Amino acid sequence: MTSSVERAACLAERQLAGPLPRRWRHVTMVAAKARGLAKIVGDDWAVLEIAAWLHDVGYAPDVVQTGFHSLDGARWLLKNGYDLRLAALVAHHSCASFEAAERGLADVLMAEFPKEESRTSDALWFADMTTGPDGQDFTAEERLAEIRERYGPDHTVTRFWRKAEPALLEAVRRTQSRLTAYPM
Repeated sequence: MTSSVERAACLAERQLAGPLPRRWRHVTMVAAKARGLAKIVGDDWAVLEIAAWLHDVGYAPDVVQTGFHSLDGARWLLKNGYDLRLAALVAHHSCASFEAAERGLADVLMAEFPKEESRTSDALWFADMTTGPDGQDFTAEERLAEIRERYGPDHTVTRFWRKAEPALLEAVRRTQSRLTAYPM
């Protein structure tokens, strides 16, 4: 599986590092954080790390189709030989179903990609939503505040996060609880 992780890292770098260096910094740190969460997902460690490397590939200029990065990235992953489970983790990462609803794409997202609720999906959300846009280590609350400030009060992203915040914070709490069960 290590070669699969390396392949995902190279693919993410190829798509994001040049055109979107800030996004690339974020993804690099999300993947590092996911690697540190391996102990709470057991045999899913590689799936988690691969999903972390690829979770934002839908922002890449060569990948964008609908403008909804979770859906665009997941579709692109399927076209590039990744399995449905990994694509679905990307499709639904960090409360994407709330953004899909805001964009009128909820039925499309759910029809194409099953939503997984697991330690692995929680850990992916945790890694993503506790990492700032430049790779900073944030609490989920700090990350949500940063998003609201960056996008402004009336943006689609801010609107969907208002609705999604309780679900996100619950996933973060579940992951933090699992981490306390595995002392360093």
